[in-house]
Formats: sequence, structure tokens, C-alpha cells
Amino acid sequence: MQPLFRESNDNHDISVYETTELYGERGLFRVLQFSNDAIQGALDVNHPARILFEYPRAIIHLMEMNHRSFEHVFVIGHGIGTIAGHFPEKRFKIAELDVTVVELSKRFFHYTQNNVVIGDGRLLLEQEEPHTYDYLILDAFTSKGTPRHLTSQAFFKLTREKLQPEGSVIMNLFGKGQQDRLIHAIHTTLREEFAYTKTFALPADGVRDVQNMIIIGRNMPIDYQARHLAGFTEIELEPGYLIRD
Repeated sequence: MQPLFRESNDNHDISVYETTELYGERGLFRVLQFSNDAIQGALDVNHPARILFEYPRAIIHLMEMNHRSFEHVFVIGHGIGTIAGHFPEKRFKIAELDVTVVELSKRFFHYTQNNVVIGDGRLLLEQEEPHTYDYLILDAFTSKGTPRHLTSQAFFKLTREKLQPEGSVIMNLFGKGQQDRLIHAIHTTLREEFAYTKTFALPADGVRDVQNMIIIGRNMPIDYQARHLAGFTEIELEPGYLIRD
């Protein structure tokens, strides 16, 4: 492993490094990592257009299936800008709390767009005009997980107000799937504001292992093709408690 950058600030412990092996695959990879060894993005240096991780590939599929002509997207959490970089012809606005993350995405991960605004994603979304966005993507993490104020009923009500009638909110989450009370609560809270929801998860070795999950909500039926979900499969969640501010 070759370190390229390291910094600790009020938001994250941030590092960038290159490695010749990533999740068992050999090659040359450049990695953005936060606290607790949480990888936030990775670039295949030899094939920079390749999307390495499953979750952005699955989110891209959901976006293309449910609104093929979408134009406006609001993203909370920048990382290395994988999804926005995949759609350079679309209009993305990205909220990112940490200016260092944005600088690193440009310096080390080939992000070239000037569409990132520094600040709290919920506060920035509040300033947007109603019915502006086709998609709202939540991909924000701290050392404690997804911030609570981005999973409350008031937040989901806000997202519904800022989305077009056919728009969707898509969340990238980590949890214990069908054994996780917080994931159940997030899904239940989302259903208070959106008529249709679906949850997808990557396989895990055990029922208590942490899984990468995607939850989507909209007020129209949700379409997808299982073979294009990059290994995610649909799961059913039990009812949970409501998350309030």
C-alpha cells in the first residue's frame, strides 16, 4: 500500500492510498478512505471509467429504469463523485460537508465538474425550489453511520417536496438487513411520505453481518431488472418505529 494523502479534521480521518489488491482483485487501485477503514470510493487506475463498487452500479440502473429522461439530481455526500461523473450530460447538484473530500476527488480521482456545494445537505436542500429534482441520492456517512437528521420523517417530507411528482429518493445504507432495527425504522419512516418503496441488499455470510443496502422511495411503481443490480437482491423488511427530529 502506498499512502498518497492523510488528514484528520472535524469531519473525518481521511486518507488516499494506492494498492495492488482490492477485495481480492489484483490490479492498481486508488482508494479514498474515512474513519474506521470505511472505503468511500475507489478508482481502477488502469481503467478509470470502470465503476468498481456494486452500489453505484445498482443506483445507476434504478435511475435509468425509473426515469429514463431524468435531468436534475441532488446528491448528499460526494465521495469521489462516481455517479455524477457517470452522467456528465445531466445536471447534478452535490452537497458535501467537507471541502477536503471535494479537493481530493479532483486531485486523485479525475473529478472535473464544478457542481459541489459545501454545507449540510439538508440545509442546502431546504433552499431549493419545490418540485425541482428527478432524483435525490443520499450517500452520506460519518463515523457513526448515516446522520439521523437525514433519515427522519421531516427530512423525507422535505425530499418529497423538492422532487418532481415522478421523482425518487435513493439511499445507500449499511446495516444488518432484516435484523437491523434502524434499517427497519428508516424504511418505515420513508413509507410515511412515499407510496412505493423497495429495499435491496448485497449478500452477507451471516444474518448479523453488516450488509450494503439500497432503499428507494417514490410515488409511482418502482421498476428494476434483477440481472442489472450488480448482485443486490430485493428483501422485505418488518415494520419499525418512526424516526423524528
